Amino acid sequence: MAEPTIDAGAGPVALRRSPLAHLEERMRAAAVTGARGVALTEWPFIIMVNLRVDPASDAAGRIEKTLGAPLPRQCGHTTASGPHTVVWLGPDEWLVLSQADTTAVATGLREALGSDPGSVVDVSANRTTLELSGPAARQVLEKGCPLDLHPRAFGPGRAVTTTVGPVAVLLWQIDDLPAYRLLPRSSFADYLALWLLDAMSEYRGPEVP
Repeated sequence: MAEPTIDAGAGPVALRRSPLAHLEERMRAAAVTGARGVALTEWPFIIMVNLRVDPASDAAGRIEKTLGAPLPRQCGHTTASGPHTVVWLGPDEWLVLSQADTTAVATGLREALGSDPGSVVDVSANRTTLELSGPAARQVLEKGCPLDLHPRAFGPGRAVTTTVGPVAVLLWQIDDLPAYRLLPRSSFADYLALWLLDAMSEYRGPEVP
């Protein structure tokens, strides 16, 4: 999923302020390059829609057609098509991440659901997205994440609910650089970002042979 484009023109969009706007310069300054490199950035205002539907229902098939991607059926898996990424949250629950228009995504999914049992809820304001990337990104996460993040157990396209430090997040690995997206609740984003910046601090020192 490419970096979202934010329209800063007139209207409500111009009034939006991300949960981590006040840390933007600090995160930029904390970036480390080279073999021990690691960087932290925020991707604000990504559209998120919570979806509940019986995966065996006709409605699920209609939703998959609308998204252009199958609903992942296995724990920790994701699927993607165009601007949409679908993350497995449970046997009948998914999180749709998108760069398309918020109203269009939610409206399209509600139309696909129709009168069948289920729900489509725009939860875009509920979370923000942090991206931790670089050769040392896994080592930084391992300081406070209980998951086995070794490539034999966790790799690109995997996403699970876990904790990093004391903060609950949806953790998604997007490539094998590695780069990870962390989706905390907006009210915990500041704490998580500061925790990650502290965990990154050792990599700003000289390299050890």
